[in-house]
Amino acid sequence: MAIPLHRQLATELRNRIRGGAIAVGGALPSEAELCREFSTSRGPVRQALAALRDEGLIGGGQGKRPVVLDAVPAQPFESFQSFTRRAELTGHVPGQQLEEIALRKPESAVAAALGLEPGELVVQLLRLRLLDGRPAMLERMTYVESVGRPLLDADLNAGSIYAFLTARGVDLHSARHTFDAVAADATDSSLLCVPPGSPLLRERRLTTSSTGEPIEWSDDRYRPDVATVTVTNTRGSRSTQTRL
Repeated sequence: MAIPLHRQLATELRNRIRGGAIAVGGALPSEAELCREFSTSRGPVRQALAALRDEGLIGGGQGKRPVVLDAVPAQPFESFQSFTRRAELTGHVPGQQLEEIALRKPESAVAAALGLEPGELVVQLLRLRLLDGRPAMLERMTYVESVGRPLLDADLNAGSIYAFLTARGVDLHSARHTFDAVAADATDSSLLCVPPGSPLLRERRLTTSSTGEPIEWSDDRYRPDVATVTVTNTRGSRSTQTRL
């Protein structure tokens, strides 16, 4: 399947920003210049620029030339997607490396989050996620036994766990995300290739079914040089975000 032109343009511009060809604070070419360079109309150019704005890479508009705000694409909170899907949309090659998977009794805090009784088993895994072959995020994922058992025999280096579970009819309906910063422990340091104690962006996620049954508890730790999160508020709109 051919990649739409606006996505090709967005990928090229991301690569220029990421590679330093257009520095933070620098201006992108004008729409007219981009149209001439890529031999296209304004439509695909504007779609590409809109994608970069949504990612927090560029600012400006209404006749002003776009300016680079950041070199790290941000993940919009209101449309949080899987690591694999987000990597693909932002022009990266996603990868994964399973470090550990086991059927065991969970820690008390995890059991409480999943609403489990004492002694119930879960499937827990530790998996390193890669962007273009570089360590980017470390997943500590816990699934209730009925959902997680098929993962014990699956090739978890082949792609998205969510895609694997969804294809088998698992009802992944909604998730509550909590973000904070943590210091890298010994495992984080070794697998993410950062010094011990380095700050990491942590996402804790509770995923539930359409009937509210807990399915997954995850503690994901990102290198901050490869991941950020943005939240856009509109005056007058209802918000379910909590700041502490």
